[in-house]
Amino acid sequence: MPTQPLYEEWVAALVYDATAAPSLHNAQPWRFRYFRGGRTFHLRSDPARAVTHTDPHGRALHIGCGAALMNLRVAAVHGGWYPQTRLLPDSRDTELLASVRLTALGGSGSEIGMLYPAIRRRHTSRFPFEETEIPEAVLAALADAAHAEGASLTCPTGWHLDEVLELAQEAEARNITDRARAEDLAQWTHGGVPFADTATAGVPHYAFGPHKLGGKAPVRDFAGDHPVAGRSAAEFEQHPHLALLSTAHDRPQDWLRAGQAMERVLLLATLQGLSSSFVTQALEWADLRWPLRDPMTGTGHVQMVLRLGYGPPGPATPRRPVREVLDIEEGTPES
Repeated sequence: MPTQPLYEEWVAALVYDATAAPSLHNAQPWRFRYFRGGRTFHLRSDPARAVTHTDPHGRALHIGCGAALMNLRVAAVHGGWYPQTRLLPDSRDTELLASVRLTALGGSGSEIGMLYPAIRRRHTSRFPFEETEIPEAVLAALADAAHAEGASLTCPTGWHLDEVLELAQEAEARNITDRARAEDLAQWTHGGVPFADTATAGVPHYAFGPHKLGGKAPVRDFAGDHPVAGRSAAEFEQHPHLALLSTAHDRPQDWLRAGQAMERVLLLATLQGLSSSFVTQALEWADLRWPLRDPMTGTGHVQMVLRLGYGPPGPATPRRPVREVLDIEEGTPES
């Protein structure tokens, strides 16, 4: 347990780790406020960074913020604190998504501190993966990680996997011809133009990955109809490994739980030597998202589709400076 006062540098370090989380189009829709008097963080959404056409209801925004919350919890435990977390603590303030009070180190939750080395190693990889099976023990551990955060993680096989792949393909085709979603993509990729050194958000051209020549692995083409100089092309895997992350309900608190579960799974996958990317296209269309659910039970709400495998790690993408996402106050929070 820390014995020294919590200086601003330590607070900033926690938020620095939190902001390594993934988010839709790397929009980074979060803000943090730290109250010295209560040793408490407030995680708030940043509506100005909503991807409005692709995510009109804010589901992906909540999932991204949930991932940042998971990183904050992991970093806090690694630093010797127990993060007492409440989701949506104030019904009057919809932008206040969670509060995290730092208390003495406790037994429960301490295992997540072991995930800390993966926070800065995890990057989305949009490269082809190897045609190598993932051991059942690894998949079981990932499922346990999701379950610990109130979600379920299943790997579709057979005709269900084929249907998920078809839904992703259908959604990708729709996105290419949908003007509003194309505007979202252009906003957060700068239309494929190389980023300036000062860019702090979005998906830069060097993180697009190669143009897909063939294979069944579902990948989003961030270049759209903009050619990218020097971009290579490659064959992707014919037998992709996908994982569906689901929750029992589909409310904002479930989206936050899904974000935490997703990040916990991704951090553990990183430590297990796996690379990962996101297959969100079908989730962005209501009529395509529903058929993704478990075909045996017909229940649950799929919140994220992950592509997992052994392959090259992705490059680091820009992050907003901590000074832009963190405020520090002297008092105690009302919530």
